[in-house]
Amino acid sequence: MSEDQSGNGSGKRTWVEKIGQAFTHQPRDRDELLDTLRESRDNGIVDTDALAMMEGALEVSETQVRDAMIPRSQMVVVHVDSDVGEYLPRIVESGHSRFPVIGEDKDEVIGILLAKDLLPHVVPGGPSIDLASIIRPAVVIPESKRLNVLLRDFRVSHNHMAIVVDEYGGVSGLITIEDVLEEIVGEIDDEYDEEVEDFVQQTGDNTYIVQALTPIDEFNETFDSDFSDDDYGTIGGLLLAQFGRVPEFGEVVTLGERFEFRVVKANNRRIITLEMNVPV
Repeated sequence: MSEDQSGNGSGKRTWVEKIGQAFTHQPRDRDELLDTLRESRDNGIVDTDALAMMEGALEVSETQVRDAMIPRSQMVVVHVDSDVGEYLPRIVESGHSRFPVIGEDKDEVIGILLAKDLLPHVVPGGPSIDLASIIRPAVVIPESKRLNVLLRDFRVSHNHMAIVVDEYGGVSGLITIEDVLEEIVGEIDDEYDEEVEDFVQQTGDNTYIVQALTPIDEFNETFDSDFSDDDYGTIGGLLLAQFGRVPEFGEVVTLGERFEFRVVKANNRRIITLEMNVPV
């Protein structure tokens, strides 16, 4: 059997088998493992896409809940003693499907309300609502819990939301399975971003695609601008300060009365890619 043949009879090794053969010794730590994986990419054993996914997975294994949670100040909650007419419009407007039910304040989380459990009570002729009887138990986790462990717990328990507490037992935020999955995808996207060789690409006479991670000094050199990098190191940082929040797809802002930026890719944590128009 030739060296390139594998035990599956196909005569070709999978990229997993190729990586295994590339490890002439066991990596001693995470950094050495990453170096080996990147060397495998350079040697053509794996492609850039596969490398980005593996790097993203390794990054997620080190990411903690505090890095992906919805902070306490942004939690949409329902007070256990409030009337349905008070919180129903807020539930509809938020578009969420699960809500912490609190007592006196956000540190007293009594349970979790699923929006679908309200349906029988809001239709004409439905029974009156007793929140205490329809809420689900709240899962409480520490800020330091790792995302990959939480994702496994979510899948085993079939819970989709957890209340996050700090070291003193106070509520610091909440996290859902959607947040965890988005963070994982975001970590992989981050690795793709690091592979981008050109931070700025011209697509028309005065139109450009700009990566949010473009260093301000590089942007200034390219476009003869003079944005300060004292407080922010990237164009994305400048734009976040200008918006005052993480913008949504399609939102537009102008910097320096000359550069018009439109968000073409972002998640709930940061801007990723922008379209820039520079009027002549």
